Amino acid sequence: MAKAKKIRTKYICHSCGTSHMRWQGVCDGCEERNTLEEEIISNNVHTKSNTSHPPMKMTEVKKSMETRFKTGIEQVDSVLGGGLVLGSLVLLGGEPGVGKSTLLLQMAKALCEQKLKVLYVSGEESQAQVKLRAERLGVNTEYLYLYSETQLESIFKAIEDIEPVVYFLDSIQTVGTKDLESSPGSVSQVRESTMRIMQFTKKRNLVAILVGHVTKGGDIAGPRLLEHMVDVVLHFEGDRNHYFRMLRGIKNRFGATDEVGIFEMKGKGLVAVANPAAYFISDSKLVSGSCFSMIVEGTQPFLVEVQALVTENDFSHPRRTVLGYDLNKLNLILAVMEKRLQIKFGEYDVCVSLAGGVKSKDPALDLAVIVSILSSIKDRRVPPEVVFMGEVGLGGEVRMISHADLRVREVKRQGLNRVYAPKRVLAQIEEEDKKVVRTINEIHEILEFFR
Repeated sequence: MAKAKKIRTKYICHSCGTSHMRWQGVCDGCEERNTLEEEIISNNVHTKSNTSHPPMKMTEVKKSMETRFKTGIEQVDSVLGGGLVLGSLVLLGGEPGVGKSTLLLQMAKALCEQKLKVLYVSGEESQAQVKLRAERLGVNTEYLYLYSETQLESIFKAIEDIEPVVYFLDSIQTVGTKDLESSPGSVSQVRESTMRIMQFTKKRNLVAILVGHVTKGGDIAGPRLLEHMVDVVLHFEGDRNHYFRMLRGIKNRFGATDEVGIFEMKGKGLVAVANPAAYFISDSKLVSGSCFSMIVEGTQPFLVEVQALVTENDFSHPRRTVLGYDLNKLNLILAVMEKRLQIKFGEYDVCVSLAGGVKSKDPALDLAVIVSILSSIKDRRVPPEVVFMGEVGLGGEVRMISHADLRVREVKRQGLNRVYAPKRVLAQIEEEDKKVVRTINEIHEILEFFR
């Protein structure tokens, strides 16, 4: 009787990719807890090099021809740095239900209108299901091919037969190669599949757009190596119950990562938002505890409403709750207010929210958060034509902010007539814009506003 072949296994951290010979509670590489997953070791995987070019002097290397082309969606092109680049891999991450598949189908429609062949591969839906969703979005073109498959070798054969310029893979966690015994979505499958997709795509000068699931913490699921292997990492974020979706560039080898595309989800799909501030101005009726601030996402400024609610707490440990804002920053601001304004927050619950589902860590929000908290405590309404922006230091000083000129110009364009900002802002704006600026150097000066 033949002796059964022993199955060899190892344990890989799905956070950092570190390999361990046995299971343990803490990863040696990243020190994260409960991140090790069992993987079967296979000797069948042989990854070949996709290059045959010898080393060359930089001065002898010839520049390739321009290989960038537009997707047809202006906001997406802006985040990509001008469009898609042939021979590149783009990774799109986002929470379930945020609109990743909708965005891909609208990109496919725009590309097909340029008479470019596009292949949409789904590992989660059948072809009929994808078609049903595409027709709802008004996508009906002979240049778009639909394919439902999870085996990588079959997907590569379909691409060779169809010869598309761009192919979408929804999602990378559902795809696997038959050379590995582990299931799709495992660390080894994601790593090996992405490596083969990269070599296949660059050799044929195509564009691959991969969808990645995200973890509860908001990071793309799978090994961190996945983000290192691709050329562009985009994150599609937002709350399905609110207005906006933001397409943010996290990594881009072909352009800057300081641009943000803003969309609104409607019945016919995603619609680019040219003026997000208009939503807050037209829909908001400020009450006590609310004020406006101007944030910058990428190079685009837009108005947000900062809301605060301060209530007495006589029975339990005081609560600090945030929505769209950083909890640690709120704790710092409350500590500064206790020290510099002599307000005791130990007997208050404090809640801070950015209206409309907006999420931002812009330091310019600090001053508006303080104003909204004081407004709630004193139950005094802030005039809706006033905007507050400035970073607050631990000494209670109001510090300089970036893109001050863009922010002030946007305030004027929205028809608002007063901006409270640090004094150094005056040196960065035009003479005409200085008429709307009121300088503020220390947070105790805000108390004059409520007298």
